[in-house]
Amino acid sequence: MIRLWIADDHAIVRQGLKQILSLATDIQVVGESVNGSDVLGAMRQADCDLLMLDMDMPGIGGADLIARLTNQRPDIPLLVLTMYSEAHMANRAIKAGASGYVTKDCETQMLLAAIRKVAARGHFIAPELAEQMLFRPVVQAGNAPHAELSDRQLDVLRLLARGLSVNDIAAQLAISDKTVSTHKSRLMEKLNFSSMSELVRYAVFHKLVG
Repeated sequence: MIRLWIADDHAIVRQGLKQILSLATDIQVVGESVNGSDVLGAMRQADCDLLMLDMDMPGIGGADLIARLTNQRPDIPLLVLTMYSEAHMANRAIKAGASGYVTKDCETQMLLAAIRKVAARGHFIAPELAEQMLFRPVVQAGNAPHAELSDRQLDVLRLLARGLSVNDIAAQLAISDKTVSTHKSRLMEKLNFSSMSELVRYAVFHKLVG
């Protein structure tokens, strides 16, 4: 039996996943978390075989959260289930320590296959993303300027696009206001933005905010 822990901030997503997974006789949902801090706390003592994680949750998230979780509990493999279908996002997740990456629009059978493969200490990436990562790296990088941002700069970009202030972002990411301002200045320069409205339009167009 695969003991699965789900981390997602949307109750309807968690309920839907539990309903789908209840049909699988070899998978049991043993716990849930609703944000980054919650899942970090839960994983200190959680008894599970696999963590299925949304990259985009309140508080600590993205590649930073994945890295913290894999350092804290290297014995628990991590499968990302996310809305982000860009190859560079999958690449960031894998580099941070995730063992699998699938999108929320995948078919049920693909999700089940990913859960079983990653729980067995294997690796699983949605086929269309794997193809992009292997055969179209130049095109992907050229079409997505934000792929050149650091993981922290990307986190700041996404939170700014949601309308959070520098102080709010500093609190969520557990860093100083000055550090957030520095990341903001550098990402604005890298992406050649002159205003916050440009940043928000860019983030929406590239589906960087939920």
